[in-house]
Amino acid sequence: LGCPSPLTHPTGIQGVVESYQSCLPKIQLYGPTNVAPIISKVARGQAAPPCPPQQYFILLILTDGVVTDMADTREAIVRASYLPMSIIIVGVGNADFTDMQIL
Repeated sequence: LGCPSPLTHPTGIQGVVESYQSCLPKIQLYGPTNVAPIISKVARGQAAPPCPPQQYFILLILTDGVVTDMADTREAIVRASYLPMSIIIVGVGNADFTDMQIL
């Protein structure tokens, strides 16, 4: 994973919006919804030496179903909690997201 080059970093809110707009058409949804591997992969990239300490990452996870690896996801969040990173998990659709309140 590693750090993207400075030329690929979004600048400001408009840059973040443009980044998401360019990524959304490429997304394929499939189940089950395992979040822990995603968080762990981003955390490993964050902890890699080439990342300057002043960088801050926002991981936005959109899910259309219940998180199926809840215990592993909680552990991954705790392991990544020391990194300069926010994790935002958004549930979309009509599923019951009661269990996600713990996250």
